[in-house]
Amino acid sequence: MRMISNTVRFMALIGFAGCAFSQPAYDLLLQGGHVIDPRNGISAVRDVAIKDGTIAAVAPHLDPAAALKVVNVAGLYVTPGLVDMHVHVYTGTGERNSYAGDLSVYPDGFTFRNGVTTVADAGCSGWRNFEDFKDRVIDRSRTRVFAFLNIVGQGMRGAKFENDQTDMEAAPAAEMALKYKNIVVGFKTAHYAGPEWTPVEHAVEAGTIAKMPVMVDFGSDRPERPISELLAKKLRPGDIYTHCYSGLRHELDDAGKLNPGMIEGRKRGVIFDVGHGNGSFAWRIAVPALKQGFPPDSISTDLHVASMNSSMKDMLNVMDKFLAMGMSLDDVIRRSTWNPAREIQHEELGHLSVGATADVAVLSLDRGKFGFTDMYGARLQGTQKLICELTVRNGKVVYDLNGISRPDWTKLPKDYKQTGDSRWDGIMPQRRTGGK
Repeated sequence: MRMISNTVRFMALIGFAGCAFSQPAYDLLLQGGHVIDPRNGISAVRDVAIKDGTIAAVAPHLDPAAALKVVNVAGLYVTPGLVDMHVHVYTGTGERNSYAGDLSVYPDGFTFRNGVTTVADAGCSGWRNFEDFKDRVIDRSRTRVFAFLNIVGQGMRGAKFENDQTDMEAAPAAEMALKYKNIVVGFKTAHYAGPEWTPVEHAVEAGTIAKMPVMVDFGSDRPERPISELLAKKLRPGDIYTHCYSGLRHELDDAGKLNPGMIEGRKRGVIFDVGHGNGSFAWRIAVPALKQGFPPDSISTDLHVASMNSSMKDMLNVMDKFLAMGMSLDDVIRRSTWNPAREIQHEELGHLSVGATADVAVLSLDRGKFGFTDMYGARLQGTQKLICELTVRNGKVVYDLNGISRPDWTKLPKDYKQTGDSRWDGIMPQRRTGGK
């Protein structure tokens, strides 16, 4: 009997130890939200589970007992982390009137609160100063930051540099891009005022060498280089025409019809990006274009110090404008997640497939009367407005507007010091001192 009793006691201890050291199946469970995942064709109520920084499961019902942390997101939309592929974030140099300086912004102040987990800087740095940009901003940001490398070696430092054809070298630009091919996603040409095709042709040459796309801000409108030739001949499939609703380069003709070059470019596989900015989006261009069946391939902000406080404001505001023009929420999400992820050749992002990086946005859709303005201050009234409630980056909560992932303070111990677990929100427990 004593031998049996000891055996039972030993087995009980083993069982207790197993329970004490067992790990939950999921770190974080987002429960009951309407999942919109365009890549996987999902637009329905689903639970989303996260483990070790990746998507572990997406299903109509997952056991909450299997999760370390459960967040009720019923009534909200759960999407992949938003991808803003046109921003300006090379700052900190102290250079005035420069997008490699004071005109750019640090990304973390504008991303997570809008559900954005990934951005691509649009040509602020060239091959000569990219490594400084990487050290100052990219390596220090919690936001995932990619970069289009400017074909101008000095980057986007103003007209003196951006009109210098002698600094538009394809070979060193391609060499730098390939050196950092995990960060550089393509090449950019912007703001060129001359009549030559040099910046476009050299950017395309660099893109061909590195097997990366080119983004074009077409600069000054010149009869010697019409948009039709750019889109129908100069750019390759997968290259990107940004500011596609600016109206500054004859995107529509005088009768309000789409420029045939826009249609031909799309047929050839050219990508059309919003790039809203402070001066690149007009209702009188966007509304007719959408009515003529020409939506953007990707929605982006062109974030910088001027646009953030003018008509653009932020990523969700730009997305709201397309809702106001009649685009469905599912289509808006596609153009803000999966489409841009594909365009920058990072298909590991922009979706909620099992095994994918756990970047997630949880959004509410408010209904009421809202006003949205374009680059000229013209207003369009809308009835829907997106608000970011929660952002998850690499499996950790990095933004929580209303504390929906947090416990109520009255339910915590009297001397509570921290309210989370590093496996789901990155908050480490406070260490006690003094031997207590």
